[in-house]
Amino acid sequence: PQQTHILDQKEFQKVALDFAAKEMAPNMAEWDEKEIFPVETMRKAAQLGFGGIYVKPDVGGSGLSRLDTSIIFEALSTGCTSTTAYMSIHNMCVWMIDTFGNEEQRRRFCPSLCSMEKFASYCLTEPGSGSDAASLLTSAQRKGDTYVLNGSKAFISGGGDTDVYVVMCRTGGPGPKGISCLVLEKGMPGLSFGKKEKKVGWNSQPTRAVIFEDCVVPVGNRLGAEGQGFNIAMQGLNGGRINIASCSLGAAHASVVLAQEHLSVRKQFGEPLANNQYLQFRLAEMATRLVAARLMVRNAARALQDGREDAAVLCSMAKLFATDECFGICNQALQMHGGYGYLKDYAVQQFVRDIRVHQILEGTNEVMRMIVARSLLQG
Repeated sequence: PQQTHILDQKEFQKVALDFAAKEMAPNMAEWDEKEIFPVETMRKAAQLGFGGIYVKPDVGGSGLSRLDTSIIFEALSTGCTSTTAYMSIHNMCVWMIDTFGNEEQRRRFCPSLCSMEKFASYCLTEPGSGSDAASLLTSAQRKGDTYVLNGSKAFISGGGDTDVYVVMCRTGGPGPKGISCLVLEKGMPGLSFGKKEKKVGWNSQPTRAVIFEDCVVPVGNRLGAEGQGFNIAMQGLNGGRINIASCSLGAAHASVVLAQEHLSVRKQFGEPLANNQYLQFRLAEMATRLVAARLMVRNAARALQDGREDAAVLCSMAKLFATDECFGICNQALQMHGGYGYLKDYAVQQFVRDIRVHQILEGTNEVMRMIVARSLLQG
């Protein structure tokens, strides 16, 4: 069975790489420049099973493992990191509903999300609570069989263009235990959006504030019990961190290939740059760091799949290491292109811009260090 599954993984990887090369890479620059949210392309990806990769099959998911998921996101990211990163957030949201929702909620929300007929957004961050997520202020007051929501969320990927919002809000006292998770749908009275943010990268997905003004949500839209929200949010993010690290791997892989090609074609001092030993050594280091990062990410994916006790720490380590290393690899690939690397005609600069934010979101890399240090010192 192990051998068969490795063959399956090779197949998923090939399908994802082909999709990235044919459907994403040719459009990556245009999506970035014109800030296009490529809904139809993502729906095509969903037909291949990439809308709910690690969601159970009975509600339309592909039922694949965390390791399979990592391999798929890395492959897709070689074609457009920004679009793949949004797809990874969407997948995380569907998984949260699939895992923590009751049967009615799973059947109501998951099928249309897995097919990407509808899209999802994850709403944790607020203007006043980023890294200190447990201090969030968005309140949900219980009134009969509804909650009345007031507050706002910041930097929400897909915000305004998506249909389903997985929202962390305060139903109880201060701290993590007072937080619950509600699923909102676009069009609910009292739900509105801020202006579309202008970003350095990630331009193929819109980012807006999400605003709640006396927004009435049925109690039947709560995932899990009251007070379980923070735990749901963090469990979602363990997978999210592997997913975003996998997107970084894809960007770094594509950048190494671009650097390879440029070094072979570009001549200076009468010979190809590829003959320069310093650049050969730098390329070797980039490839070595990429493989090291990939192994860390895949090891963390396996640990999460197996429910190991150290999974959360391994996910944090992998996210920290891979997003830092892969940004360095993309940046070095840009340097190898010289002045051409700084032109928008060359894809390497877009990988650098798109990958930079991976060191910030889904838990900043400083928070990743806090998580790792805490686990070491509390032993």
